[in-house]
Amino acid sequence: MPLVTRFAPSPNGPMHRGHAFSAVVAHDLAHEAGGEFLLRIEDIDGGRTRPELIDEYRRNLEWLGLEWREVPAQSTRLERYALAASDLIDRGLLYPCVCTRKEIEAAGARRGEEGLIYPGTCKGKRLDPTAPVAWRLDVEKAMAEAGRLVWSDEEAGCVEVDPSDFGDLVIVRKDAPASYHLAVVLDDAEDGVTLVTRGRDLFAASHIHRLLQALFDLPVPRWHHHGLLMDDQGKKLSKRRGSPALGDQRRAGENGRALAEELRVRWRAHAKIAGT
Repeated sequence: MPLVTRFAPSPNGPMHRGHAFSAVVAHDLAHEAGGEFLLRIEDIDGGRTRPELIDEYRRNLEWLGLEWREVPAQSTRLERYALAASDLIDRGLLYPCVCTRKEIEAAGARRGEEGLIYPGTCKGKRLDPTAPVAWRLDVEKAMAEAGRLVWSDEEAGCVEVDPSDFGDLVIVRKDAPASYHLAVVLDDAEDGVTLVTRGRDLFAASHIHRLLQALFDLPVPRWHHHGLLMDDQGKKLSKRRGSPALGDQRRAGENGRALAEELRVRWRAHAKIAGT
């Protein structure tokens, strides 16, 4: 089976060097194996999505010297997400929730990988049918149906699925047709992704993604969670923290291919240390 990777940015802020690093890693892993590197735009993040950034992302990838095939954006796949969510509801694996973040905090919820772990307040409860709801995965029930599961990471090896640190997480948001977890799992299967490359900050999310793959009987890719680029304060680069934009570097006449090569050197050095 050919190696297929993807870079799947959300157009809710400018791309920065951390995005470039992820894109270069995914691109090079695919091309070195004679495979394919995909670009997928994840544009269903409600009012935060900025359509004008999509062309900016493409220009940035060209500037870095990367080659890709673009697949349909998430906004074209809403029907598929709705059908998948309906399937889980029909099987009794999702339940509606009206709780706000404040209410979850007030309930004394402990903190996990996704923030506060939902204490199950709405599970089995009759709700106002007119109230806007999110749909949460009954993780205990889902794991009972799926059975023992494992997934394979290029650095960590074989990992047994344990989603307990997520609690009953949201699969369909109140303000969007799907959560990141539902959309990315369906998209990767639809696009034929065989190696999921992303930052190590998303390592734990793979427990949930492997569970969803089992529930939908989807092909199981391998994972490659790479290290993160940090700023001068030792914090990961992010849109929220206003990390320097790639587009500004590009417009200033900097050499994008030289930047991509610098990022390759950093990745290779890390891979050598990690023994991969």
